[in-house]
Amino acid sequence: MGDTAPRQRAIITVASKPVMPPYIKMRHDAGRNRWLILAPERLFDPDQIAVEILKLCDGQRTVADIVAVMAKEYNAPTEEIEADIVAMFQDLADKGVVKA
Repeated sequence: MGDTAPRQRAIITVASKPVMPPYIKMRHDAGRNRWLILAPERLFDPDQIAVEILKLCDGQRTVADIVAVMAKEYNAPTEEIEADIVAMFQDLADKGVVKA
């Protein structure tokens, strides 16, 4: 066997700058009027709020920046949505949909 190290799990924090790798595509399905995330051999069907969050993933904004935008957009307390957004990004990072 080779000397390949196991893949390290990316831990998402408010300082992380999530971005979708180039092989992950987010496409709008006009026929069904919904967004889909296309990954190698997988398909994800995010809800509307997840889509809005993912549209902000540019590798420049931090999770804290994204939380602030969403808190303002939805008139929600930052503390209440921060944990949900971090958890969403962690789940997507574990699945290889975003990297940080």
